[in-house]
Amino acid sequence: MKQETYRLGCDIGGTFTDFVLVNNKTGEFHTNKCLTTPSDPSDAIEQGIRELTEILPGFVDNVEEIIHGTTLVINAIIERKGARTALITTKGFKDVLELGREKRYDAYDIFSEYPEPIIPRPDRFEVDERVTFDGRIFKDVDEQEVTALIERCKKDGMKSIAVCLINSYENPVNERKIKEIIEREAPDLPISSSFEVLPEIKEYERTCTTAVNAYVKPITYWYLNKLVNRLGTIGFGGKLFIMLSSGGITSVETAKNFPVRIIESGPTAAVIASQYYGKMFNIKDMFCFDMGGTTAKSCLIQDGHAGLVSTFEVGRVQRFQKGSGLPIQVPVVDLMEIGAGGGSIAKVNRMGLLQVGPESSGADPGPAAYCQGGDNPTVTDADLVLGYLDPDFFLGGTMKLDIELSKKTIQKKVADPLGTTMVEAAFGIHDLINETMAAAAKTHIAEKGGNPNLVTVTAFGGAGPVHTYGLAKKIGATTILVPPLAGVGSALGFFTAPVAFDMSRSHRKVLEDADFNEIETLFSTLEKEAAQILEGARSGDEIIFERTLLMRFVGQGAEIDLGIEGKDFQQFSTKDIRIMFDEEYKRLYGRTAAESPVEFVTFKVRASLPKKPFVISRLSTKKRDLQACIKGQRPAFSVIKKDYLPFTVYDRSKLFPDARFYGPAIIEERESTIVIGEDAAVRVDDFGFIWINIAQSGGPDQEGGPKND
Repeated sequence: MKQETYRLGCDIGGTFTDFVLVNNKTGEFHTNKCLTTPSDPSDAIEQGIRELTEILPGFVDNVEEIIHGTTLVINAIIERKGARTALITTKGFKDVLELGREKRYDAYDIFSEYPEPIIPRPDRFEVDERVTFDGRIFKDVDEQEVTALIERCKKDGMKSIAVCLINSYENPVNERKIKEIIEREAPDLPISSSFEVLPEIKEYERTCTTAVNAYVKPITYWYLNKLVNRLGTIGFGGKLFIMLSSGGITSVETAKNFPVRIIESGPTAAVIASQYYGKMFNIKDMFCFDMGGTTAKSCLIQDGHAGLVSTFEVGRVQRFQKGSGLPIQVPVVDLMEIGAGGGSIAKVNRMGLLQVGPESSGADPGPAAYCQGGDNPTVTDADLVLGYLDPDFFLGGTMKLDIELSKKTIQKKVADPLGTTMVEAAFGIHDLINETMAAAAKTHIAEKGGNPNLVTVTAFGGAGPVHTYGLAKKIGATTILVPPLAGVGSALGFFTAPVAFDMSRSHRKVLEDADFNEIETLFSTLEKEAAQILEGARSGDEIIFERTLLMRFVGQGAEIDLGIEGKDFQQFSTKDIRIMFDEEYKRLYGRTAAESPVEFVTFKVRASLPKKPFVISRLSTKKRDLQACIKGQRPAFSVIKKDYLPFTVYDRSKLFPDARFYGPAIIEERESTIVIGEDAAVRVDDFGFIWINIAQSGGPDQEGGPKND
């Protein structure tokens, strides 16, 4: 008899670390959730796995692969806890990180702040070399000059080096030479060269991305090495994969070399899962809402596909102001941060108004209710006071919450300063965070050409199902989908992601002057490089390549993406490419300029391995009694009546296919809690997904609503 084998998904969030274990043969899931250990995230991973072994003794020996997502990189950037890094650049370009785009993100705010460069000016060095815009070597690297710089870096205690020379994306010969000198003179110093990290145009973005990669490379290397060793000590002998921001997964070695690619690894997985469910149910527009303990993020998925963007920002000075953060130019799922999380702190600001976030209590000390020393009211404390959470069933009853501490801190720090009751203050916290998220969600959906009233909202994260009903009402959405294991949705989403990696290279050429043979050679080179990166992860699988052109009108500053067939590029004609460009440009902007010349800017390749089978098992179709699914009733706050009502509490694990009922209701499972208002109807489908339909006016239709015969 064949031995049982498993795959394990592990997602480290700001507050909790989530685990999903899937049996490859039966499709059975086991989950776990424990507090994140910020000082050393691998502590929580080992703890969580050991807790799972109490349920399935000895399973670790049979785990084929672990897929891991982490907030380690983004936290190091935001908290500025990376390694001391030196930047080596072309003479005259050491201030690129401060000059940026010379564009104000708020034209009317003369006091607007900007993030400090990731590498301070004293740690930035110039070399007297030059490559022209078309790749010609105008001035070679002086080896003695570089050697002297390396000695200075070692003397000053640098822990990492970033190398970014002007125009190196066209010809990296000088960067290669500097890298060779560093490897010879300082073999222990990690190096990040822009021709490997980001060989694309836009000097500020390329320099910033390379600098960030170098800044977090030592701590990522340390953490992943330690994680591999710890997993080995508890019996794991399979493959470890890391989630990329682009929606694929990659090997540990690739993540060590390109940590900038895993900045958004955790939130991305929820989007990939939501994308999978959208295709599963043929949903046209799906709004993925993922709210954890620290942040809430979203993504609009249209026609079963989540958009990819090539640039995003981290460490914004103004949380929702585009342009106020550090630009990172790597492929990333088009996520939008739309609010705070369960641990976000509520306070009365200097203007005497209620404010929630952006500060978070995190995992340590956490909300006041956690009894770990936290003395600030948070969203979780408010949700507990409002009756949405059961203090005796948090994390399935493994972690008790103290509702009296929540009441006390809300009264002291919010209600008393505002001159209101404790309950009104708690609802104010809950409603304000919903309002903040709804405003951002409506903007995000509109920017993508969607309609908030028509989207299906999918809920993920520990706090997502608690707040999705309130969010949906505020944006006008009438359908909510809560998938199985929503509270650990990111960890589950890892199983739907392919092993993949994206490569790119800028090479500007006007379409009419382009040599298509040269372009085919460039694409083939990118495919070979991408295949080498996937080599350690494949087991004889065929690699799938996808090609993309980034093109624009000559003189424009932004490009559009054109996905093309993977055939020999020489089989295309100039006319074919021009027609494709004009059709896509017209689709995006309503018109095109057929008489204006266009140019190639960047060429991209995605290499991926075939997805491993992943199936959500059907529930047993045996007819059961809905009354047996009810745990009882408890008073919870109604957002419609603005008062406490008796909410019927259901045990999700006992719900069965075609079970139907009305709100007000609360559905509990170990990882999360679903809150449903009195104007909503609930249905459970064959796979255990919970569909919530909100009445557009009045209450649910008593004639056509859900029935349980």
